[in-house]
Amino acid sequence: MINQERLKNLLIELIKIDSLSRREGRVALRLRREMESLGAQVWVDDAGEKVGGDTGNLIAHFRGTAPGAPPLLLSAHMDTVVPGEGLVPILEGNILRTDGRTVLGGDDKSGVAIICEVLRVVRETPLPCGDIDVVFTICEEAGLIGAKCLDVSRLRARTGLVLDSDSVGFLFTKAPAANRMEFHIRGLEAHAGVCPERGINAIKVAAEGIACMQLGRIDHETTANLGVIEGGMAVNIVPNSILLRGEARSHSEEKLERQTRHMLECLRQAADRHSLELDGKRLQATVEATIERDYDRMHVPDASMIVQLVQAAAESLHVEVKTLATGGGCDANVLNQKGLEVANLSTGMRDIHTVHEWLDLKDLNLSAQMVLEVVKLNGAGH
Repeated sequence: MINQERLKNLLIELIKIDSLSRREGRVALRLRREMESLGAQVWVDDAGEKVGGDTGNLIAHFRGTAPGAPPLLLSAHMDTVVPGEGLVPILEGNILRTDGRTVLGGDDKSGVAIICEVLRVVRETPLPCGDIDVVFTICEEAGLIGAKCLDVSRLRARTGLVLDSDSVGFLFTKAPAANRMEFHIRGLEAHAGVCPERGINAIKVAAEGIACMQLGRIDHETTANLGVIEGGMAVNIVPNSILLRGEARSHSEEKLERQTRHMLECLRQAADRHSLELDGKRLQATVEATIERDYDRMHVPDASMIVQLVQAAAESLHVEVKTLATGGGCDANVLNQKGLEVANLSTGMRDIHTVHEWLDLKDLNLSAQMVLEVVKLNGAGH
């Protein structure tokens, strides 16, 4: 029942609309027209005002035809990562890919397009379904910010799907919690050629601390990364300030806190080793840390309504879908934290967040058929 040609064309159209985080306004306008043409009640919330963007989250209510069926949530995010301007999608057979200059934007335009096509089919056919809430979020790639700003009390649905993952044949029901970290290392500036002994090199302090850290894959539940280093003014000045930004993620709260403390302690111990006497005063390198919870862990039980619906849909379509844990975070983390029960279904996107991103339209179509089957089974009171 999925119109594959129409789905493909919509996806390509959406990909060509630039929508970096905080600049999703043009694609939001296109999607608003789409939702209203299908008879939905549509509004945009104030998330854009809160984050300095040009639009908020787009929310649409679709009235169902099966009054006894529970409402269902379908959600995807509108923003893409950099480099994500002037995208030129190239179709080779069933493979849609980037031209090598930018990401493709299948993350998450594929999820957006699937939701639109499913709703088109629902409106065109006498398909019993419950009420459907649609949420297209902003700023997912900037830290799930749109979902964090979303007022879920305005939604009727308490369960549903986020369409935002790259492993075909899997329903992600577990995801880690994450801490975001910022470390400001302070030393003392001095002329690097005339009197370097009167300075404390903040880059050296940072390097020693980083060298002691366990980073990357810590264990099967935990990862850690330092992704940004900023600092220094000139090659002839002993640098007095370095800023490090990083994260840690884990499916275990205990391991997450342990890794976070480890990273901070490595830097503090390095700072303690760097001091000097200058003009009768003892000067010491220091570390200031800002550590914030980025998002909490997600754990949707296999016995939950949404997992059972997806498994029943897969059985009906004679395909296999397995539940799985992921190392990434998505809007589903936040929505579950807000009291909803939401799992993350794959859409077929591959090599995301790179200029090598691609998508197999066969996978896209299967995911769309899966979502449509979930809507049908929910409407039938499965």
